[in-house]
This record gives sequence, C-alpha cells and structure tokens, in this order.
Amino acid sequence: MARRSLTSSASALAKAYQRNIKAMTRATLAGSKRLAGQVKRAAEQRNRPPPGPGDWLPGVALGPAGARRYHLYRPPEVPFGEKLPLMVMLHGCAQTGRDLAVSTRMNRLAARERFLVLYLDQDRLANAHGCWNWFERRSGKADAEVATIIAAIDQVTLLYPVDRERVALAGLSAGASMAALLATRHPLRFQAVAAHSGVAPGAAKTATTALSAMRGKNMPPVLTTAVGKAMGAAALFTTLPPLMVVHGDADEVVSINNAESLANVWATATGARPGGSRVVQRGQRYPGRLTEFRRAGSVQVLVCEIEGLGHAWSGGLGSQPFSDARGPDVTRMIWAFAQRAFRAHQQHMSR
Repeated sequence: MARRSLTSSASALAKAYQRNIKAMTRATLAGSKRLAGQVKRAAEQRNRPPPGPGDWLPGVALGPAGARRYHLYRPPEVPFGEKLPLMVMLHGCAQTGRDLAVSTRMNRLAARERFLVLYLDQDRLANAHGCWNWFERRSGKADAEVATIIAAIDQVTLLYPVDRERVALAGLSAGASMAALLATRHPLRFQAVAAHSGVAPGAAKTATTALSAMRGKNMPPVLTTAVGKAMGAAALFTTLPPLMVVHGDADEVVSINNAESLANVWATATGARPGGSRVVQRGQRYPGRLTEFRRAGSVQVLVCEIEGLGHAWSGGLGSQPFSDARGPDVTRMIWAFAQRAFRAHQQHMSR
C-alpha cells in the first residue's frame, strides 16, 4: 500500500513538473515574441523618416569600433553635380540619430538652406545606454569610435555630393563630447564644430573619471595639457576649427562649468582671447549670454550660456526628451555659425 502511494506521489510530481516545463516554455516563447516585436518596432522606428520633405537614406559604416548604422538626410531636388555642405550630428545618451533629427528639426532647416545632414547611431553593444564612448581613452574605445565616425563620413562623402570644404560637426551631451574629441583628432576635416552640453576632450579617461568631469570637478589646470597630448603636437593647435559651445545653467547632468573649461581649452589652443559678453533674448525664450574669443579679428570660440535651460537641446521640439522649446533656436544658431566658418575658410583658401 505504501509503495503504491509513493508511486502515485511520484507520478503526480512528474505531471506537475511537466506542466511547469510547458508553462515555462510558453512563457519563454511569449517573451521571445514580445522581445522580437520590440526589436522590430525599434528598427522600424529608427528607419522611419522624420517628418518633412527630402530623403532619409540608411547606411552602415565599418571601422575599428565595428559597424555603425547611419542615416543621411538629403534635401529634395538636388541637381546633378551640385555639391552641398554636410552637417554631422552626434546624439546623446538614450537617443538615436532619428531622435536627434526629430528633436532639433535640423532637417527642416537643411531643406530650406540646402545642406546634407549625417546622423550616426551608437551601437547598444558598445554602450548599453547608447552613449558615445568619448571618455574611454585608456581602453582605446574612444579612438576606435572616432576612426569609425570618420569612416562613415568618408563613405557618405564618396557616395553623395558632399562639398569637402564645407563640413561641420555638432553633438549633444555625449555626442558633444565626442564631437570635440573628433575635432581635435581630425582638425582639418571640419570647418566648424558645435558642442551642446558636453565635456572637453582630455577631461576623462575612464567611465569613473567621466562622471567626475560631468559634474565639473577637477577640470583646470590639466585640460590644456591633456588636449595637447590628444592633438599630438602643439604645432597643430592653430588648425582647430572654430568652436561653438552651448550650455544651460540649469543643467543637472553635465555641469555648466564644462562650458567654460571647453572654451578655455579651445581658446588657449588657438591663441584666441576673450572679448566682451552680451545678453540676447527673443520674445519669451530663455535669455542667452554670448561670449566671443577672437584671434586676429576672427571668432575662434563662441560660448552661449542659456539661463534656465536644463540638459536639453535649446529651442528643440518640446514634446521630445532632452529638448526644450523655450530656449533660443540653437539649430539656427549652429548653422549660422557654420556658414560664417565656411566663408572664413574659403577666404583663407583663396589667399
């Protein structure tokens, strides 16, 4: 009798185990389907063109950091043979290139002013938060990503009608820090660079020191020396492209102290001296304090410190994360800054 009871109990346990296995299998399959659906929707969202006219052209570039997806915005009705300026845009953490395009509305301006816009996407395998690894200089990841971004620019320049003498670079947050590093590594490739809410190159070598730098700690006096090492030779300092620095004084993610540090690094490297400051404001938008650093009459650094702006693209689409419609229209300001740099570069080349 006892043996029959034990057999019955074992049978019941086996059946319960099988039911649990089937339930776990169904749950796993359902979870896999949900995950696959999420991945598919994310891919569709990334490839879906932002609103507005023009072409949203996908591509993939290979470099030392691996493969990086990108999209190129091309304005409508570009005549054959016409060379257009190129604006390279680098997104911040927890963003994609498309997110930055929607937030900044750079494509809308590009359609009107007729220029190309390149949006690169960081690979989540390279950084789980989608951040560019501008700070990973000790491990070599930063330099590998710099080289991979350059590979994407080269690919786009080869495939599309890019005017190589009119290429500008802009980024937000981690993208701004990467943009500044990229310009120091390849200063002759860009005629202008804009860093919105970023950190100066040389301020960090690891993720731990990056957090300290973002808080604005331990910045001077090491940065000038750090940038010197990053550039490789002091003789190259004067080749740095003009820089526009944008930062909000209410930024709780990246301290506004970084704006001053980045400006001072660039000014020291280019031999520029600070001029006077002025406050500008349009309507009810946040006021901005503009400070110029000049060398031989030319603006080498323009700093725009915006009162009340947090960690967000100033003047961007208010419904998007990391975007504040109440700030000055920095998208227009960056393009105007790039245009002035293009003209100055062309004048210099024609001498």
